[in-house]
Parts: sequence; structure tokens; C-alpha cells
Amino acid sequence: MSAREIDRSPAMLSSALAITAAGLAAGTSALTSSLGLAGAGTGFVLVLAGVLRGSRRAITLGSVALLVGALVGGLASGAPYLLLPGVMATVLAWDLGEQAINVGEQLGREADTFQLEATHAAASTVVAVGAGGLGYGIYLFASGGQPVTALVFLLLAVVVLTSALRN
Repeated sequence: MSAREIDRSPAMLSSALAITAAGLAAGTSALTSSLGLAGAGTGFVLVLAGVLRGSRRAITLGSVALLVGALVGGLASGAPYLLLPGVMATVLAWDLGEQAINVGEQLGREADTFQLEATHAAASTVVAVGAGGLGYGIYLFASGGQPVTALVFLLLAVVVLTSALRN
């Protein structure tokens, strides 16, 4: 009986969900401005490449580009209802891309990880939507007529806090 090499490529479900989230983030940026689309388009390509090749660096750089595209687009359009989904999808793209690599490295691509990946994706989505809704609620009720710039900085603070807590 010969030992079979384990495929350590990123997990399929989390990879597909990360690419979908990156596409959603790029799509919302496309609705705001061409400059936002340029950054988000670059981010989408980097996340796609990172997930396909198992590169954490590409996923992180792509997520940063998606975030910049969403923030620039939100500032250009002044529409927080487009800014929030873009930022939430960006965070999900990064988180799910990292999850795809982690699961692939630890368990292998051939392992049955559907329930693990689906549970992680559902929990991350609930947290992202909850944080986005809370941020938008704070913006609406406590902003006192502040411009969208206030929301951009609030979202940037949430992303930095999320990153710090993850590490």
C-alpha cells in the first residue's frame, strides 16, 4: 500500500466564497466611480490569484486594494449604502480567502470540510452584516449631519480593529 500525497491547495468552498465576495466588493465599487472600480478591479484579480495559488500575500494585497476601491468610491459618490456592502464584502473576501488556505494546509483539499467551511462563512457573514448595520445605525443616529467621510473613518477603524483582534 503506497502513501498518497495530500493536496494542500486551498479548500474549494471557501475559495469560491472568497472570490464571490471579492466580486461583490468590486461590483459595488463599480457603481460608485471609475477610480473606485480601478482599485477594486485590481483587488479582485489579486484575491482570485491568491486563492488559486494559495498566496496569503496576494489575498491580503487584493483585500487592501478592494478596501481602497470601496472607500474611494464611497467618498466620490457620497453614498454610504454602496460603501458599506463593499467594505463588508472586502472583509469577507479576506477572511474566506485566509480560511481557504488554512483548511487546505491543515486538512488537505480532499478532506470533507463542507460543514466546517459553511459554518465559518455563515458566522463571518453574520458578523460582517451585524458590524455594518451597527456602523450604519451609528452613522445615521449620531452623525448629526456629518458627511460620508465620517462613515469611511468609522469603517476603517472597524477593519483595523478586526485585523488586530484576528492576530
